[in-house]
Formats: sequence, structure tokens, C-alpha cells
Amino acid sequence: MKHNYAQLAVAALFGLSGTCQLSAQNPIVQTCYTTDPAPMVHNDTLYVYTGRDEANADFFWMQEWRVYSTTDMANWTDHGSPLAIETFSWADDRAWAAQCIERNGKFYWYVCLHSKLSNAMAIGVAVGDSPTGPFKDAIGKPLCDGSWDYIDPTVFIDDDGQAYLYWGNPHIYYARLNDDMISIKGEVGRIEQTEESFGAPNPEKRVKGQKYKDTYTEGPWFYKRNNKYYLLYAAGGVPEHIAYSMSDHPLGPWKYMGNIMPLQDTGSFTNHCGVIDYKGQSYFFYHTGKLPGGGGFGRSVAVEPFTYNPDGTFPLINATAEGVRPIGTLNPYNRVEAETMAFSKGIEAEWSENTGVYISNTHTEDYIKVREVDFGSISPASFSISAASGRRGGTLEIHTDSIKGEKIAEIPVPCTGGWEKWLTLKADIKIPVTGKHDIYLVFKGRKGCKLFNLDWWKFDRQKKEI
Repeated sequence: MKHNYAQLAVAALFGLSGTCQLSAQNPIVQTCYTTDPAPMVHNDTLYVYTGRDEANADFFWMQEWRVYSTTDMANWTDHGSPLAIETFSWADDRAWAAQCIERNGKFYWYVCLHSKLSNAMAIGVAVGDSPTGPFKDAIGKPLCDGSWDYIDPTVFIDDDGQAYLYWGNPHIYYARLNDDMISIKGEVGRIEQTEESFGAPNPEKRVKGQKYKDTYTEGPWFYKRNNKYYLLYAAGGVPEHIAYSMSDHPLGPWKYMGNIMPLQDTGSFTNHCGVIDYKGQSYFFYHTGKLPGGGGFGRSVAVEPFTYNPDGTFPLINATAEGVRPIGTLNPYNRVEAETMAFSKGIEAEWSENTGVYISNTHTEDYIKVREVDFGSISPASFSISAASGRRGGTLEIHTDSIKGEKIAEIPVPCTGGWEKWLTLKADIKIPVTGKHDIYLVFKGRKGCKLFNLDWWKFDRQKKEI
């Protein structure tokens, strides 16, 4: 994420409509704008840590970071915002790109923010006991402070236990971390950029008007695979594409390897990537401006599956609307949080101390799509929800396989007396359903007004005969 793009916003609408929208998986979050994805796998769950763009922004006025998780790569659960500018007493602005990593049962979230101490950007670190927090400022001060270059940290722990941080725009900085993960071992270093290592020399050595193979810009992503070190980054200035370099050592020397995601119509003049292996498949996370109303300052996280070339290099990866196919199923007989979804239209996610994350701002014809719901061989008997409405209420319809698919249940939601005064409601299944289906939770009611909030849903099994 850069600090000098204010006049360069490129607006783009998603362009998905009708049946095309129903098959889309990208962006993976539709309830708000998400940026700078940083994936992490823990206990068989994939988490992705993101920033958040404000709606209708004219700059990167970002206030918080967010967490989402999945076990099937299709349905994502919103865990809200466990980390924000207010977490760091020394910061006052610009909650930009970040990454979280686990070590010895603790989760360390490296961030960049505008520092009140130096009036420049700084790297900070928060710590929590779970992937979703709560998180607190680990040291009460910046880990590194005092430079406009100090943005976009990426972290990696090597096989020997040594942890490394990389960050920077337009220079590339690095530091070794002590075992405590909250202090630096030695001094901050800077990687020498050359045409061989990154496609162009250091910024101060570049000749104006000279064409280079490429130029490192920002947003590094650092990791190791098969004894090779990878440094992926946003490149080329504005607009950005994703390129990478490789090395046999964590601190280089690096060799420029070319493009991964070339320039294309993403609707965003920035890009920022993260790469992870999960359940036998490699995934490439990035962001676009493709959510309705999005653009250069309204970005959204997306993901593509890919396979490394036999020699460990990257194939070219293009942005798609289809994204990733499910790699698992969802059990509808367990309570499912309403903020778990594959796609949605119109709704928002909110958080309160008493309820946690829930779905709000629903209007008629809005919907939630959940993929690969496995009902088994016996149809459920009923469908239950927890809902709240401060005034008018409405109806929740449950359809299979499309918005206009079979309506297997519907639940009228009355005024419950408040937007967080929750009521558990139940309805019988009208049409038996078995096997695997996508389901659509479709909100219906009076046009033009907010209907009701939804906290969770669950299908209820048939009672066994005695």
C-alpha cells in the first residue's frame, strides 16, 4: 500500500449480473471492502487477515484489520475486527497491510501505521492467544519507527527457528526477530536492488526514461518452499502487477523471476498478494476493485488456485470471478453463523459485545449463498434461526441451488422489540431435501426499509422413531 496515490483512483463496477453473479466466488467477501490479504493455516482452518477500505473513500483512510476463515475454500466466516488503530496508543492513522503468524501458541500480527511519535510510518506488532484474538499491542511502542518506507510487513519463521521480517516501499528492508517475536535481533538491514535481483536498481540509482525489466514497488510476501526462498511483491509502479524473486538464502542474493499476475482489468491500481498451501492445493490471494462501488480505494480480496511448475517457479495467474471450487462440505445440522457464506448481495456484517458478528442491513431480495450443504440421506424436519427486528420484520425464505430454486422453508420474522433483541424461530421443511445443495437465504419484506438482523441458522434432524 502506497502513500502517494490520491489522484490515481480507478473506479470499477463488478459487472456481475443475473446467473453470472450466482456462480461467482470472487471477491470472497461482499459485506465490506477488504484489502491486502495475508493467509495463515492453523489447526486445519485457513484464516485470511485483511485490511478494510472505507466506502466512498478518496485515499487509503483505513481504520482496522479483519479476519475471515474457511475449512472448505468456499464458505467464509467473518470474525469481525479484532485489531484497529485504537489498539496502538502511539498511532493515529493508516491501518495498512499486515500479516499474522503463530509461534508457541501465540499469534503475532505485524502491522504498519502512521506513528504519532515520528510523524511517519512505523511497524508495530500485536499479540493474541487465538487466531481471531482478542489482540493487544505487544510492546506499547513501534517495533520500527521513523520512515515513510516502513509499510507492508511480511513475516516468516525458518526451519532453524529464526524469524524474519521484510517490508518497505520503495526500498526493501529486513530484520531478524528474536525468539520472543516482539524485538529485533541486531540492526535493520536494506536489500540492494539490482536488475538481476528485482528487475531494476535501487530507486535512487534508476535512470529516468530508461526501461527496466521490472521495478519492486511494495507489498512483499516472504516464504520458503522446497529449500527455496520466495519474495513476491507488487511491482511496476502504478498500476501494479505481481512479480517475484527467488533465493537460496533468506537474505539473498535474490534473482528476479518475472510476473505472476500481470496487469489486467482488476479495477484497482494496487495489488497485494499472499500465498499458502492448504489441504493439498496452492492458493494465490490478491485484491481487486471489483465489488460494486469499488475501485482503487475500495478493494476486495480474491483468491485463485494454482499449481507450481515442476521447477518450483510460478505459472501466470489471472484474476477471475469464479475463484475456487469447494474442497469440503458444510454440515447444516450444526449451528451455522449467519456471517458464514460463499456469496451475498446487499447485506452487511456488524459486531456487538453481546452478540459478536451478525448480519444486518437486510432489504427485500437481498440474499446469502452457502455452498455444498450436505443434508445426508434423510431430509431435515425443520429450520431454525435467531433473528431480531426493531420495527417491521419480514420473511426469510430458504431456496436450494438458486434464488428461484425450490423453496424448502420460510420463516416469518416479527418485530422482536429491538435490533439486538434476539428471538429463536422455527419452521417445518415444506419440500424434503437430501444430498448436497447450495442454499440461498433470501430476505423478503416491504421495499425500501431495513427488515431484520440474522445471527445464526440451523437445520433440525428428523426425530428417530422409538
